[in-house]
Amino acid sequence: MTFRIRAARGKDLQSLYEMAKLTGGGFTNLPPDRTALRAKLDRSDAAYARTDGGIEDELFLLVLENVATGEVRGTCQIFAKVGQKYPFYSYRIGALTQHSKELGRTFRADMLALTTDLEGACEVGGLFLHPGERAGGLGLLLARSRYLFIAMHRARFADRILAELRGIIDEAGGSPFWDGVAGRFFGMNFQDADYFNATHGHQFIADLFPKHPVYTAMLSETARAAIGLPHPSGRAAMRMLENEGFAFENYVDIFDGGPTMTAKTDQVRSIRDAQPGIVAAVGDITGEPALIATGTMSDFRCCFGRAGGDSAALTIDPGTAATLDIGAGAAIRWVAR
Repeated sequence: MTFRIRAARGKDLQSLYEMAKLTGGGFTNLPPDRTALRAKLDRSDAAYARTDGGIEDELFLLVLENVATGEVRGTCQIFAKVGQKYPFYSYRIGALTQHSKELGRTFRADMLALTTDLEGACEVGGLFLHPGERAGGLGLLLARSRYLFIAMHRARFADRILAELRGIIDEAGGSPFWDGVAGRFFGMNFQDADYFNATHGHQFIADLFPKHPVYTAMLSETARAAIGLPHPSGRAAMRMLENEGFAFENYVDIFDGGPTMTAKTDQVRSIRDAQPGIVAAVGDITGEPALIATGTMSDFRCCFGRAGGDSAALTIDPGTAATLDIGAGAAIRWVAR
């Protein structure tokens, strides 16, 4: 089967909703709520339609499509600049070291401080691949297509980029971190808070979250153990981010304690190494496997394929040409797989 990434459209609402029901909770960017998903699609449509330059608080929603059947089997998102409409909160892991001369002892206290340090960065998130398609590198296609989109529309995205990984969620759908920290101040369980955040925004966090540092020694053992750990299903995603040049710099999600990875946008490997080119021919080639993208904004498409030759006269394989619906004269951006 052949797959491609393309811009999401209004007709994809039902497919997104069906996938959202499979996430298992803790997936704020893909809530199982038709109204919230419709709002995301409308926001994405507006972002694709804007033609002037500059960075704004925008969302670009992409989907993975089976070209043969037209089925949508995955999705991912890009936020151009977070923290503009609502503050973008994270916990930063820090420490306070104090010394007692009388006791002759030094104490180090680890703590979590609420911060908006990452405000103004762009964000890649909302990646979900249907359980029936978790083979053949389609998760990698979803993840890295976002970087090619950014490379092709660089002026629309901030100079720093982040990715939040889902944290530890127990078998009942709860979060040990939430129960040990924020749940004490909100009077609601993790599922309710996560759903409210996904459908109503972050303002309730600013209203109710404790502003003082939280000493981790005062948390339960299960809450402490969850700090900075990705959900088991997100470990491969964390490795992909590390391969792209992202690093964990002691920022964690305020809901589930999952790690937030950051990088300089222009130093992300798939953005830095992406090469522009013009297709001169379609034919059998022996070049290395690559991710190949074409089109701008709502016409963006991306797939696995092969490209070779000079940047002004590239040859692409017939499968790529058919999947992306391009031929000689098309402008592409490609990066080694």
